[in-house]
Amino acid sequence: MRSLAWKSVLPLTVVVIMAAAVVGYAAEESDMTGNVASHRSFGKSGESGEDPQDQDPAATAPADDGNAYTPRRTEQNARVGAVFEKDDSGDHFCTASVVQSPGRNMLITAAHCAYDADAGSTVNDLVFAPDYRDGDEPTGLWKVKKVIVDDRWAKSQDEDLDVAFLILDKKDGKQIQDVLGGNTLGIDRGFDNEVKITGYPTSRDTPISCQNRTTKYSDTQMRIQCTDFEGGTSGSPWLADYDPKSHTGTVIGVLGGHEGGGDQDDVSYAAYFDDDVAVLYRRAQDMD
Repeated sequence: MRSLAWKSVLPLTVVVIMAAAVVGYAAEESDMTGNVASHRSFGKSGESGEDPQDQDPAATAPADDGNAYTPRRTEQNARVGAVFEKDDSGDHFCTASVVQSPGRNMLITAAHCAYDADAGSTVNDLVFAPDYRDGDEPTGLWKVKKVIVDDRWAKSQDEDLDVAFLILDKKDGKQIQDVLGGNTLGIDRGFDNEVKITGYPTSRDTPISCQNRTTKYSDTQMRIQCTDFEGGTSGSPWLADYDPKSHTGTVIGVLGGHEGGGDQDDVSYAAYFDDDVAVLYRRAQDMD
């Protein structure tokens, strides 16, 4: 699987935020200052590869369950975007999406997209391009200023904690949730859910989506069959219960976890959102 790695990262200031003793762990965050260099393989984060292949049906209606398709531009899909390093001159290598927060400036993605295990620090200079298609960025690039991961992910890359929250700077005086809205976060939703997954393969300049039911892989991991979710789709939201009246859905997972999201394009994983993720989410809210 083609994926992301970090060969060298200039030092960052990493602030570890200790959680209450009863939960016994910390969230880790860093102001995004300094420079990131290059990539190495991990899960379904991506590097440039083969030329993209067209997928049908294109920009029309969802394909049969489990088959990827090119989603239409909608308010719902606009909350999902490609993650780049520094700017959009290079390849996008992961996916993130807007999740509701008091500060109205939060994304959710996979921890392995935003934390450099070799350097022992969060990745700096990340930018987010929501609704990115063929170089077009309807709301521009949004700079990530903080990354929050569980301390146990930082120390050992615990696959059950492969979740990160990203705090964004304002753009043109507005927070991203003011512009695009945001989805809610779902905790302990069970292992059997109908979800829509949208992500950005590095080999394409348009997103892909897939709808199917999740299954239980283990007590801490979910599994889904969806075609063509290759490198670049790490961090893709698993969205359940979209409500057309409120224009919101519920993110119950992000592509990652076991094997960094999976070593096959047609089978993907996500860490189950339990109390650990709920605590991490609250820590992130305290920082936004």
